[in-house]
Amino acid sequence: MKTKRTNEGEQTTSKRGKVQEIRGENIIRSSTPPPIFTNVNVVKDEKTSPLPNEPDYLKLILTANVYSGNVVKETPLFKAVNLSNRIGNNILLKREDLQDVFSFKIRGAYNKILQLTDEEKKKGVIACSAGNHAQGVALSSNKLGIKATIVMPTMTPPIKVNNVKRLGGNVVLHGVDFAEAKAKCEELVKEKGYVNIPPYDDPLVIAGQGTIAMEILRQHDPNTIHSIFVPVGGGGLVAGIAAYVKRICPKIKVVGVETYDADCMFRSLKMGKIQNLPEVGLFADGTAVRQVGTETFRVCQKYVDEIILVNTDEICAAVKDVFEDTRSILEPSGASSVAGAKKYLAEKNLHGVNAIAVTSGANMNFDRLRFVAERTGYGEQNEALIAVTIPEKPGSFHTLYDIIDPRAVTEFSYRYGDEKMAKIFMSFNIKKGTTRKEDVKNILSELEKKDMHGIDLSKNELAKLHARYLVGGRKHVENERLYRFVFPERPGALKHFLDSLMGKWNVSLFHYRNNGGDVANVLVGIQVPEKDDKEFEKFLKNTKFPYVNETDNEAYKIFLQ
Repeated sequence: MKTKRTNEGEQTTSKRGKVQEIRGENIIRSSTPPPIFTNVNVVKDEKTSPLPNEPDYLKLILTANVYSGNVVKETPLFKAVNLSNRIGNNILLKREDLQDVFSFKIRGAYNKILQLTDEEKKKGVIACSAGNHAQGVALSSNKLGIKATIVMPTMTPPIKVNNVKRLGGNVVLHGVDFAEAKAKCEELVKEKGYVNIPPYDDPLVIAGQGTIAMEILRQHDPNTIHSIFVPVGGGGLVAGIAAYVKRICPKIKVVGVETYDADCMFRSLKMGKIQNLPEVGLFADGTAVRQVGTETFRVCQKYVDEIILVNTDEICAAVKDVFEDTRSILEPSGASSVAGAKKYLAEKNLHGVNAIAVTSGANMNFDRLRFVAERTGYGEQNEALIAVTIPEKPGSFHTLYDIIDPRAVTEFSYRYGDEKMAKIFMSFNIKKGTTRKEDVKNILSELEKKDMHGIDLSKNELAKLHARYLVGGRKHVENERLYRFVFPERPGALKHFLDSLMGKWNVSLFHYRNNGGDVANVLVGIQVPEKDDKEFEKFLKNTKFPYVNETDNEAYKIFLQ
């Protein structure tokens, strides 16, 4: 297999005649662009071959003419040198964030629209999306001279709306959430005759995404690839990649990556049928799907080896990893594959293997970087957050610092609130040569010897999102219940919440923090007597906002009560 490796500042010219400037080292490209169809070594296996009534994804992928019109780019494999050296494995990034819409979604959208009949193209296309699929449909339609309508929820940030308009899409804002926008989309399909372009649950869309796998196996010797890690939302990307890889080189492991709070594919595969999640976490919004597709689920059941789950902190660490190797900033969903690769290889105790992570997108809201930077240390396991109770007397601070020293203190918060005991909120870097778990255990043990008491808050969401900004407000409030809500960033959300309260219960605490996304984290204290339990449960249901009861949270008891 011929490849070209380019050093910083070099240029490569493909047979399409387009000069491509490459930045960074260790980039691997195919010496020729992927063909429309080519002879490949197909593994004949009843387990991987399609049944007569199933789409033949190998053929659909090999005949997907996505490279016409210079709409879809053949993206490079990039060796993440710093990350690879640190974890003892070769991590190769499949840079789908380098597409013109900064996401792989252009592949599936373009492949679907390209194969519409002339009559369908005249009708125009429509899609319901507030993310990367919307941009993919808009750009694809624009390039092909087709009218595109994109239905987006009214809460969609202006930057996304303007981006779709810039790419030639006609935006229709409707509904307070995706469900209402989707209903409007279906209504317009019936009313106007538009052709709906689904984001993932369609064979042609799946095949378009599968061209990524075709490129990977041309760019790197398949016999030396151990595993490919793929972000999972609705399942179109991982289905397309797995369907191709398992027909060509079934020994390569295809591992899907989901977040703990949006693990629909994981649960569906485990239960053997599609699960519908009541709520999903929205930090990794590009993969925040309540229900996977019917066809994507079938394909994943047949071809995907495993799903691994990652958390917010692990994704934030992965964003930093990619930035340090490429100077590019991925969106959370785009970095989840890297987080999954790191976690999987560590858990399996693997060393020296070649693992490929599909960096699926880079549509990152700049304001969200503050949150990512704050959480990176926890994801890298090199920073710890603890709460410490110490005697309220001269010299206590000095004693506490002596226990932490020589570790670097990254945060320290305190306010006088009790004449006998002081409550300290602090974070510090982990001592080199030890794990976070070991180091924190040693520190907590040393604290006990000095008549101090500490607890580890490194995995406590309330502490990391809210309590750290509220230290100093300790007070006993009668009948107080503490809830953490997720509010959509849209006008009227707070009013709806307060209207739901009906003026019946007093708000005793309120902390709102915008993290630069489509939603905000809100901590609310409400005074509710026991006799109002049933009515309060009704209130929680009527808000329609995701929430977590934090009344028994240790961080709340230490710093806010």
